[in-house]
Amino acid sequence: MHALVRKWLTYLERDRGASAHTIRAYASDLRHLQSYLDARGVELSEADRRQLRGWLASLGSPGKRPAPASLARRVATLRSFYGWAHAEGRLPANPAGLLRGPRVPKTVPRILEVPEADAVMQRPSQHGILELRNRALLELLYGAGLRVAEAVALDWPDVSIEERLVRVRSGKGGKARIVPFGPPAAAALDALLRQLRAEAVDGSSSLFRNYRGGRLSSRSARRIVSDAGASAGVDRVHPHALRHACATHMLSAGADLRAIQEQLGHAKLSTTERYTHVDPAHLLRVYRAAHPRARAVDKTGRETED
Repeated sequence: MHALVRKWLTYLERDRGASAHTIRAYASDLRHLQSYLDARGVELSEADRRQLRGWLASLGSPGKRPAPASLARRVATLRSFYGWAHAEGRLPANPAGLLRGPRVPKTVPRILEVPEADAVMQRPSQHGILELRNRALLELLYGAGLRVAEAVALDWPDVSIEERLVRVRSGKGGKARIVPFGPPAAAALDALLRQLRAEAVDGSSSLFRNYRGGRLSSRSARRIVSDAGASAGVDRVHPHALRHACATHMLSAGADLRAIQEQLGHAKLSTTERYTHVDPAHLLRVYRAAHPRARAVDKTGRETED
């Protein structure tokens, strides 16, 4: 890997608190770019805008372009890397400064209904330590709205069963926060912790472990969630879907966006707004209760609900 890329990735990790997933994605993009440039006898630090556009045009398979979101992320990688290198005085110019990614269409994801989420939560029905682990993991992803990387990074001392709070130490951007969870998650976590203590697994403090006793990976956690969804007969269930459902169900039950922002650990309220999707029936109830023009007036002058 180019020395300049290593320095940039270190900066992202140490100074910007970028997640391991983000670091891997950026590193993969720039390795691919470097291979493209090497084949043309061009150094990464010498690439111009035309060559960067050539790399973007080369992506995908013959006759099939990458999805707009994928292409937009690669443009963002170039703009971030070359922008940093130029600002740090390591490059005389920023060849990616005028690059623009494709417009990514906004789509509203399907949000799990409450009965669907409940069905997924019930799938790990046995009582072995792996089933207890899976139940506790699912409950934290949905009941507390944790990111999958935050959940698998938890240790025993991060959880308070009595107060029903979990301390997230490795939030996005390196920010820690305290997150509440409900009685179902408390019961699942209590059962898991009792089993872990009874088995006295190698003194490790990891809360979620794989079958070898090591810390559970994010990839394995995603598979657990997907399998639970399939077992419950609910399509396309993944950790992010549970996080979306957590936010949307809280909003539908009357929670304000600021509280949901704190729960999810978003730096900006605008990010939280993208996570919450109001049920039309709930919106209608709120509108009729709150808007002065939502009531019809009968012939006697009395207000009636429209």
